[in-house]
Amino acid sequence: MSTSISPLAPKKHPKMPAIAGVRIATAEAGIKYSGRTDLMVMVFDAGTSAAGVFTRSKCPSAAVDFCRENLPGGTARILVVNSGNANAFTGKRGRETTRMTAEAAARAVGGSERDVFLASTGVIGEPLDAGRFTHLLAKLAKDAEPDGWAGAGKAIMTTDTFPKYASAVARLGDADVTINGIAKGAGMIAPDMATMLAFVATDAPIAAPVLQALLSKGVGKTFNSVTVDGDTSTSDTLMMFATGAARAHGAPEITDAGDPRLAGFERALNRLMKSLAVQIARDGEGARKLIEVNVSGAKSSRSAKKIAMAIANSPLVKTAVAGEDANWGRVVMAVGKAGEPADRDLLSISFGKLRVAHHGERDPGYSEAAASDYMRGDEISIGVDIGLGRGKATVWTCDLTKEYVAINGDYRS
Repeated sequence: MSTSISPLAPKKHPKMPAIAGVRIATAEAGIKYSGRTDLMVMVFDAGTSAAGVFTRSKCPSAAVDFCRENLPGGTARILVVNSGNANAFTGKRGRETTRMTAEAAARAVGGSERDVFLASTGVIGEPLDAGRFTHLLAKLAKDAEPDGWAGAGKAIMTTDTFPKYASAVARLGDADVTINGIAKGAGMIAPDMATMLAFVATDAPIAAPVLQALLSKGVGKTFNSVTVDGDTSTSDTLMMFATGAARAHGAPEITDAGDPRLAGFERALNRLMKSLAVQIARDGEGARKLIEVNVSGAKSSRSAKKIAMAIANSPLVKTAVAGEDANWGRVVMAVGKAGEPADRDLLSISFGKLRVAHHGERDPGYSEAAASDYMRGDEISIGVDIGLGRGKATVWTCDLTKEYVAINGDYRS
């Protein structure tokens, strides 16, 4: 965890109201960090439904494997998250740690290990000693409080410089329901499902298959549209929990993903996930500028997304932005290498509202002074019109600075 907060951090955090049926506690387990919390438990009332999406990395962490095994059950009583150690590439010892943690967590809530979910984040390849924290779980579960969201966001941080929070209220039938979310992530961010770690909870009475459909659909334009460095984590986990407590004040049970009453809830959930995802881009390791890449005029939305990601993941584009250089030549390069349909002579490129290139050459009205002035801002928009169709996509990333190298050059030490 960095000591200096990103200049792109939100000026204030949202108020995180209690979610009926959810209680939270944190502790200092000393897994890697000293003088800060690094363990979080979220306890759910019986009957809470669960859904999740996980990394598509072929080298997933032991916690990801464990969650995948339990997810078909669709119910949750407790979530245990540690920071400082990813419990990834740890072989038999890693699996033993998840087993011991699950046993202790299940005992802590008087439930089944099938209702336990785990997540770990931090260093890859170093064994995670379950003995450092399993003895803490019973007391944490007993002491957990509904207003623990602020602490939860801090306990799951690694190289993050600020915790990520989002909250929303949505209408479900004739009742209001609440959605809260926390996330962590600053490096090794190029999600292939969700992102590093993100946990969302609601009091809405929504069945697990419906929650799963909402998450699987919603990640495309949110968590799967952010990148910091093009590297997909072994530990990417996005989970959502629905306690159903809002049925007490009239919220209807939703058991069908096609239920029209879900529309407002889905919009609110997607806004919340986008907020968390963009906060991760804002906290990219060493970042000084947030970059939004908008691609339009592509052959398809899928094609637009691939082109946008090629631009957002280009070290040359990202270092140009860090150096406040409106170097559209690097954008042209990224479009060309994406492997998607494109025509050099139809291409238009903009930085903010300034069109710098048009129809395959520098725009006649290009002003170096205006472009340089725009690039000094801390939020940069790169627009690319491919000129071939109606496909469009938006992704978010950050600049690439010397600090990124410094942070990752000594990450294990």
